[in-house]
Amino acid sequence: FPEMLSNPKLVLVQGTLNVVMKQNVTLSCLSEPGPPPVRYTLFKHNQQVSALNRSDLTPALFTLTISSASDVGEYKCKAERNNSTGGKYSNSLNFTLVEPISKPVLSSPTSQAKKGQNVTLSCFSENGSLPITYLFFKGTQNISPQKTMQKREAAVIFLFIDSLSDFGPYKCKANNSFPNNTKYSDGFNFTLAEERSHSQPLIISLGLILLLLIIGFALAIPFFIIPLYKTSE
Repeated sequence: FPEMLSNPKLVLVQGTLNVVMKQNVTLSCLSEPGPPPVRYTLFKHNQQVSALNRSDLTPALFTLTISSASDVGEYKCKAERNNSTGGKYSNSLNFTLVEPISKPVLSSPTSQAKKGQNVTLSCFSENGSLPITYLFFKGTQNISPQKTMQKREAAVIFLFIDSLSDFGPYKCKANNSFPNNTKYSDGFNFTLAEERSHSQPLIISLGLILLLLIIGFALAIPFFIIPLYKTSE
């Protein structure tokens, strides 16, 4: 009786499971022990990709080029004797396409602040593979722990404006698993909100009263001042 095949092992020998566009990856498929010859077939989502025959105990090597989103997903290989039915399947390897992040945008619900005020800053990259990690800075000083977002949403920090130096400048950076793809936002500064003086309403009220007195006096001249002047003549 021929020795039964064992389930083959599918191993990644070149590249990573997080792949970028135009990247090459190499997979190794080997069933051992068992005498050759053996036919190895690579499948992606149950669709045959390639097949190789081996007459010795060396693994079958499959090289793939990730040229589109359809090239990622779950891969398995199958080992079988030539001219036989059945076969054994390997473990699966799942490739994920990694996309670069876009330049993050740093913003706040308010651009003006005053001393003693609580404010918020949010940092958001619209595009790029999740998760995305954000970090906030004031000048060159890191002012927050890293915030890793598993969903497509902004990272938010809370600040207390205690002095003029707390008005900025602020920046944030974002990165993900795409290699060499750290992006920085534009700078952001809070502006000092003008505090209205308590005396301003009083000054405005006095000015209106004075204006009304002048208008009233001008209106009274034809009725009171001129008749009095004529009577005195």
